[in-house]
Amino acid sequence: MTSASALTTNQDLDPVRLREAFGIFPSGVVAVAAEVDGRLTGLAASSFTSVSLDPPLVQFSIANTSKTWPDLRRSDRLGVTILADHHGVVCRQLAGPVEHRFDGIEVSASEDGAVTIDDGLARFDCSIYREVEAGDHTIVLLELHAIEHADNSLPLVFHRSGFGRLAG
Repeated sequence: MTSASALTTNQDLDPVRLREAFGIFPSGVVAVAAEVDGRLTGLAASSFTSVSLDPPLVQFSIANTSKTWPDLRRSDRLGVTILADHHGVVCRQLAGPVEHRFDGIEVSASEDGAVTIDDGLARFDCSIYREVEAGDHTIVLLELHAIEHADNSLPLVFHRSGFGRLAG
């Protein structure tokens, strides 16, 4: 294998360069939400992926500095919504001030507290299966209990620190 440039060494792995390199790989975006202590609590995550069919598992990663995750993880159930390409504003809102994250967003809540966004591409009712510490993040494995796949629109894509859409 020949290369026009050498790989970066450990001493050059500063957070800015890492973020830029990681951002080259596009990912979908999900909302993770629940009703906790009588209020809607949620966040946006761009690290969502399927893990297993048996048992049915998915995962996302959350920064250990998250102020929302300690509340969300107390819920018996979590809702995960795969966001559509028209949800850029919703995603930014879910990353904004806690008290306004669900303003104007139509959601549904299960009896167990899982909250999903009504016009999402797919909606999952989940519980925490396992949490794995991984550096400055925690990998959260979720077991699926119910799914709804009602939309054939294109997903919201996070790429190079911005939102975009797939060519369709």
